[in-house]
Amino acid sequence: MNMIMFMITLSTMLSIALTMLNLWLAQTNPDPEKLSPYECGFDPLGSARLPFSIRFFLVAILFLLFDLEIALLLPLPWATQLQTPTTTLAWTTTLILLLTLGLVYEWTQGGLEWAE
Repeated sequence: MNMIMFMITLSTMLSIALTMLNLWLAQTNPDPEKLSPYECGFDPLGSARLPFSIRFFLVAILFLLFDLEIALLLPLPWATQLQTPTTTLAWTTTLILLLTLGLVYEWTQGGLEWAE
């Protein structure tokens, strides 16, 4: 218990020290170039506060969904070595089928079209 208390105290003190060091050394006078909405070297062409299209968020959510699918299916080759590989393959097929049906539904409803 003594070692755990020591680690918690050390972590807390280190966090406080680094936060104070950051507040002490940070530059608090940003120049106008830093405050401009574009920092890539080009002059702004329009307002930086234009709203994003909801299609952008839909594509981002679809990307995250299929990225999660890959993360869920990654242990599949090892899972087929279990006692009941048919159960594992059935759940895998169900997951892929459900995601594919959802993608087909979005596609047929026109949810993936950029032009309105």
